[in-house]
Amino acid sequence: MKIINELQLAKELIRFPTVTPIDAGIMKFLEKKLKKLGFKTKILEFKEKGNAPVKNLYARLGDKSPNFCYAGHLDVVPAGNLRDWTVNPFKPSIKKGHLIGRGANDMKSSIAAFVSAISVFVEKNRGFNGSISLLITGDEEGAAINGTKKVVDYLKKKREKIDFCLVGEPTNPNKLGEMIKIGRRGSMNGRLTVTGIQGHVAYPHRANNPSTALVRVLKELKDLRFDKGTKDFQPTNLEITKININNTADNVIPGLACASFNIRFNNMHTSYSIKKKINKILKKVCNKTKSKYKIDYSVSGEAFLTKPNSTTFMIQNVIKKVTKIKPKLSTTGGTSDARFIRKIAPCLEFGLVGKTMHKVDEAVSLTDLKKLSLIYSNVLKNYFK
Repeated sequence: MKIINELQLAKELIRFPTVTPIDAGIMKFLEKKLKKLGFKTKILEFKEKGNAPVKNLYARLGDKSPNFCYAGHLDVVPAGNLRDWTVNPFKPSIKKGHLIGRGANDMKSSIAAFVSAISVFVEKNRGFNGSISLLITGDEEGAAINGTKKVVDYLKKKREKIDFCLVGEPTNPNKLGEMIKIGRRGSMNGRLTVTGIQGHVAYPHRANNPSTALVRVLKELKDLRFDKGTKDFQPTNLEITKININNTADNVIPGLACASFNIRFNNMHTSYSIKKKINKILKKVCNKTKSKYKIDYSVSGEAFLTKPNSTTFMIQNVIKKVTKIKPKLSTTGGTSDARFIRKIAPCLEFGLVGKTMHKVDEAVSLTDLKKLSLIYSNVLKNYFK
């Protein structure tokens, strides 16, 4: 069997302009590669009204337990202004020891490293006792409705057991080996509309300015101290992201005032418990100011923690041996598809250095790419000992 080179595969994957949720033929391309390694594959396309259809791939090599799964995404964010790039973002180039292209960092190179690692591992361990699977989506950078979330539902229905999952997101702040993510904070958006009574600014007694209630609500929300953080998580944080009063006249008291906020919360809370806290404040303030309100919440994911176990510490040791750095077990950063996978399997995240993700001239160090492939290969070797 031919060993797959991680750099060559990374280049091939970057050439597909898979700006979320566009597939551009990439899932079929990867499927062919995996079939040559002996995988049984299935491309799963999901659709939902109001959202673009998305192609996903689930592939499995072997039918024994345990099943070690690697998860990642092949969709990328838009390239932005092409004039700002020193290369064509979908024609990967090598400059000063780095591979440059959209997705080089987040996260086509990580997928290439894992596929290369499998080819190395299987060549040396043809009769290994277990299975290796890949769960690859095309909807991580977008709405995340027709992607991993629905693949997980599909796997549940099929009673497909995953014993451990490694998500290849770029987890390291500055150097390869610094950080493993063992959990993520929850994320929830709130969109608040306060309704008052429109009127003339010279006759405020005939009106009810909704901005009075809105300002008070926002101050109380910002003054909320949800918690002091935990051993594994930083404190819960609320940020106001928009304030909008659509009023074109300076002599009119508006009838409507709107605001949006985001809360990143740790595992001391659920989205439900936080909603209760916020709703209490809204009710109190709007009753006092005789205003009406409407609040819409959207939850990207609940907080979760994968309690470190023998596999976590094994992966930590493998990374340390290759990079000479002992990675910190962390829960920082935004959300990832681990929030869906953790419902069916324990999972952690480890990938490249995330400094250039979503940026112009997104890049990966060739040295890091080779080391990551070696780490992934050694993880498989140790997992199936």
